[in-house]
Amino acid sequence: MSSNGESRLNLLELKCRRPVEHLLAGEYRSVFKGLGIEFEDVRVYAPGDDVRSMDWKVTARMGVPHVKRYIEEREQFFFLLVDLSGSTLSDLEGAKRKTLAEFCSLLCMAALKNNDRVGLILFSDRVELIVPPGKGHQQSMRILDALNSFQPKGTGTDLKVAMDAFGHMARKRSVVFLVSDFLSSGFDSELQASSFKHDVIAVNLVESQELDPPACGLVRIEDSESGAMRVVDFSSASNALNPRVKQLREQMLDCSVDLIELVVGEDCVSVLAQFFKSRQRLIADETGE
Repeated sequence: MSSNGESRLNLLELKCRRPVEHLLAGEYRSVFKGLGIEFEDVRVYAPGDDVRSMDWKVTARMGVPHVKRYIEEREQFFFLLVDLSGSTLSDLEGAKRKTLAEFCSLLCMAALKNNDRVGLILFSDRVELIVPPGKGHQQSMRILDALNSFQPKGTGTDLKVAMDAFGHMARKRSVVFLVSDFLSSGFDSELQASSFKHDVIAVNLVESQELDPPACGLVRIEDSESGAMRVVDFSSASNALNPRVKQLREQMLDCSVDLIELVVGEDCVSVLAQFFKSRQRLIADETGE
């Protein structure tokens, strides 16, 4: 890694560390709880303990009633599936890449802070890079480095390729964030199948104009992946509201997948905090807590 690349990586880690330690790690834990319980030890029975937790072997050996203690199985698998196609890297100032890298780095560090195993799949129209799930600071830096500086070979977008690669890697139920601008089609069945087995969250990387476009008439636009030119009618706000954004919202609803709309240049900490709060409200409604 060049000294310039290492400097950018260190700055990214420093920028993400404080919000993770002071806010996001706790919010993450409350939303993505462990998926089971595991045995910890035994202790002497106390009035009010559930008799179903009695450890009869230890009770017989010690001559005093003992119960088993369990703890939440915190460790789980967390995956980032990140689109590095031409359209997500198309802006000259690199704002899309910076937003994408910061958002994913915050998630990665929050998951690792909670002792989860984090894996990464970078893709375009092919799988570009796979970082198998792991723990610790070295894993964090490996993923942050890839998010910050990896240069893809492909230019198109194929979400099916990414979902297939994830399906082969994910042996246990996992949390997965799929980060893309979703300039792809034909991925609904793979996404829906994954949502049955895993907790899938889609993150749509969008420009602010896509959500609130100006009314400026006919505009020639170049496709950043294919290079093809096309004319789009932005003559009125109602026509200009990107049909792709509407369609994606409906797709994710049909697939039972949560959707985050991440605007390029937006405060990623605020976006994640808002998502975690909405998830907490949903959990509270479902459990009655």
